[in-house]
Amino acid sequence: MKQKYVPIEKQSKRKQKEFYSTQRRDWGNVNPVTRKTPNIKAYDRKKSKRWQNDYDATLGFFGF
Repeated sequence: MKQKYVPIEKQSKRKQKEFYSTQRRDWGNVNPVTRKTPNIKAYDRKKSKRWQNDYDATLGFFGF
């Protein structure tokens, strides 16, 4: 006899957990933290220091 299909929501918690664990995947070799994009609106200390390093004080205000 054929087994009757029971929706996931109506199955026991243990069976639901088994089903959802088979559906999940792991990240493998990829680190999800490194894939995060930087917040454009946030203040970046490194960016402000780069501006200071680009300015040459020996040239003066007008850059002559």
